[in-house]
Amino acid sequence: MNRGKQPQLTQEDATKLFIAWLRNPQYGAHAQYGYDIYLPSLVRVYLEHNGINHFQIDNNLSQLSPLFYNAAWELCRRGIIRPGVSAHGNQATEDGSAGNGYSITPFGKQWLEEDSNNDFVPTEPERFAQMLEPYRQRFGTGFHQRAQQAIRCYGAHAYLACCVMCGAAAESILLATAIAKTNDEIDILTKYRSSNGRKRIEDILLGQSSGSLKEEFKGFNSLLKYWRDEAVHGQKSNIAENEAYTALAMLLRFSMFINNNWEVLINGKNKSN
Repeated sequence: MNRGKQPQLTQEDATKLFIAWLRNPQYGAHAQYGYDIYLPSLVRVYLEHNGINHFQIDNNLSQLSPLFYNAAWELCRRGIIRPGVSAHGNQATEDGSAGNGYSITPFGKQWLEEDSNNDFVPTEPERFAQMLEPYRQRFGTGFHQRAQQAIRCYGAHAYLACCVMCGAAAESILLATAIAKTNDEIDILTKYRSSNGRKRIEDILLGQSSGSLKEEFKGFNSLLKYWRDEAVHGQKSNIAENEAYTALAMLLRFSMFINNNWEVLINGKNKSN
């Protein structure tokens, strides 16, 4: 028998596999019992397909299991699966009840029927947190909270809410940067809450910045602002997955843009100086 090497999986890989099993579980000759998802059997089939020697299966299963348990917990937290058998009277196992057996919820069935292009995106909560962590201290807790809410809304297919939170996170960046520039939080918040406040803060922040910097800034901010404003009008919206995914990507790029141009925006200094 071919002695394959243990697959080197990341958390992202494990989550993608888990979602693929939700749509099309491959049990082979192994038991499923009364669960929609019985992890030991699915992981065994996966390892067998990767050429793992029969005598090494259990050892590999033990080493990889934390990744799949983490994936299961995230999908449970999002309401896509739940622990336990799929219906009363189905065969349960002690092992399944200990964390290896799951069933798909009604919301999960709807979620699985929807578009599958972005089941797991680089902005999944753990990854998104890592990508935004360098900006958390600079832009503040308010920014971080709204950004995390945005990705959780995306994961739940609440695309309208995702765009609202992206817009709110972008405004947190705007406020944090303006406060750093003026060193006067009370004045900035007072202006922000006044009539046409967002425009007043943008004018303070951009000041005498170059035309190219202003255009790039407004290019990021205007689209995020547009989606947020459309979302809160109370009318039917056409915002869907593509818009929400783009909003998340633009939020990350906007964070990077402000961070890279921090000295120019705050002190009016060119990066070359």
